[in-house]
Amino acid sequence: MCRTATLTVTLDGGQAGGAAGSTYYPVDFVNRSGAACALAGYPGVSFVTDAGTAGRQIGAAAQRNPAFSTTVVRLTPGGYAHVWLQVAEAGNYPQSSCRPATALGLRIYPPGETRPGYVRRDFQACAAASAPLLTVMPLRPGKGVQGTTP
Repeated sequence: MCRTATLTVTLDGGQAGGAAGSTYYPVDFVNRSGAACALAGYPGVSFVTDAGTAGRQIGAAAQRNPAFSTTVVRLTPGGYAHVWLQVAEAGNYPQSSCRPATALGLRIYPPGETRPGYVRRDFQACAAASAPLLTVMPLRPGKGVQGTTP
C-alpha cells in the first residue's frame, strides 16, 4: 500500500465543477517514491482550522459515496490516482444548525493510513457535525479531470 510519506496530495481547483449547491473537486495522489505502490477504497477527509498538524477538525468528516464500487489502483513511480470530493455549500443549511466556520484546509488520510496529508484551501464549513458538507468517492487511476466520473 502507498504510505502518506511517499505521496503528494493536491486539490485541483482548476478541474472543479459545480452542480446543485455543491462543488466537486478532484483530489490527486502522486506516488513520489521510486517503487510502485497501491491504493484502494476511500481516503478520510475533513475540514481543519489550519492546513497542518496543529489544525483541529471542523464539523463532520467526509461521508463515503457508496454508489460506486471500489478498486485497487496501482501507482508506478510518478503515477497518479484521484478521488472526487463533493463539497456542499454551507449556505444550504440554516445558520443555527450549521454554525458557520472558515476552514483553512483539508486533512486527508490515504486509504489504510493513520498519518494524514494536508491541503491548504479556504472553505466555508459548518462546525456542527449534524450538517455534513463533505462526500468522497472511491479512488480511481490517473489525475482527476473535469467531466469524468468514478
